[in-house]
Parts: sequence; C-alpha cells; structure tokens
Amino acid sequence: MIRAIILLLWYSILAIPAAAIGIPWRMLTGNVMPLYSMALWIVRTGLNLVGIRVDVGGRENVPAGQACIFMSNHVSNLDPPVLVGAIPGRTAIFLKRSLMKIPVLGLGMKLADFIPVDRAGRLDSARESARSAARLLASGIHITTFVEGSRSRDGHLLPFKKGPFHLAMDAVAPIVPISIWGTEELMRVGAKRIVPGTAHVRFHEPLWPKDFESRDALMAATRASIAASLPEWMREPAVHSPVASI
Repeated sequence: MIRAIILLLWYSILAIPAAAIGIPWRMLTGNVMPLYSMALWIVRTGLNLVGIRVDVGGRENVPAGQACIFMSNHVSNLDPPVLVGAIPGRTAIFLKRSLMKIPVLGLGMKLADFIPVDRAGRLDSARESARSAARLLASGIHITTFVEGSRSRDGHLLPFKKGPFHLAMDAVAPIVPISIWGTEELMRVGAKRIVPGTAHVRFHEPLWPKDFESRDALMAATRASIAASLPEWMREPAVHSPVASI
C-alpha cells in the first residue's frame, strides 16, 4: 500500500510543474514533445522509485522511420506506465474516455493526441476513434492499444477486439505485437498494493497487413506472436468465449 501511495504522489506532484511548462508550450507552439518527454521521465522514475524494474527485449524489431500499431496484452494497472516508457518514439494510446476528464492529466493526454474510446461500444464513436488513429499514423505517430480491450482479471489472454485490425488493414500500417507479463504479480487486479520486482516487455517482429489475406488471419498471427513469449498458463483464456465484435 505504501508503494502505491508513493507512486501516486510522485506522479501527482511532478505532474504540476510538467503541466505548467509543457501545456502552455504545446498550446503556443504546437510542439508536444517537451510535455511528452517530461511525462516519460516522470513515469520511468516513478517505477524505479517503487522498486519496479522493466526488462525490455526485442526493441530492434520495431521498424525504423515507420509509424506502427503496437498491440499488447493487458494484465495489470501497471501495464500502461511500464509499456509507454518502453516504446521507442512518440505514441498515442487508445484509452477510456473517462480518463480524459481527470483534471490536468486529461488535458495533457488530449494535447498529446491520446485517443478516447467509449466502453459502451457505440459504432459512431468507434469510427471516430479509428479516424483519429489513422490521421496520427499518417503523420508518423505510433498508435498503442491493449488489444483485448480490457484488463484480464486472471492473467489469461482474452479474445481480441477486431477494431485495431480494421485500422491496420485500412491504414496499411505494420502491427508490432508486444507481450507483457510479471506486472500481474507486481500489482494484482483489485489490489492497491505494489510489490517490487520485474516487469517483462517483449517486442515481436512486425506483421504487415499486405502479407495476410484477411483481418482474421492477421489477428490470429498477432495473437500467436503475443502468446509465444507469455508464460504457458497465460496463453489462452481460462474459459473460452467468442471474440468481441468491435
């Protein structure tokens, strides 16, 4: 519990000077990189402060000079800070729309072009999110999504959402699958306690939509790639269920 409080305080307190400098600069110049760089430093040092080491492998698999769609599994509330600090270059992230309402932080994420998603699954909202993501990809900015659509409560790999694969096929952008594990033990689902230890992140070889006959084939290959580096018990759902439609 103490480590969780320390991490929250670290992020909350340092967000104030970062916002005071980065937000006006972004609004005056259109350049979000000072704000983005400060946020990454805060995220990484916060994890170090509470004893979380991030073991990253396969970063050389990320295509140079190419906007990619990073797709990762999701097993803990620690995944977003662990993952965003490991991704090379600037990325926008699909995230719950409610997070954009958090004072200061929400404005910062909006200015960084993070993409809000409605959990209700409204078709018009999904299309708007996809259009925003396609625009960012075209401008050279990576997109990151937790492809299961929500956090796995038991660590097992859930069915994948189809929306990100529509995006990849339409934008002809490479998918870089990512496996993340270890965080499910460092901060368990429903727990407020953080345990020091190692989070593991593995970047896999890119998958190019043009090499696949269909969206479903691309989705299957992405799932196989992510599962390959996960502990065996995490690779399939505990109870099989249909793939979500959005």
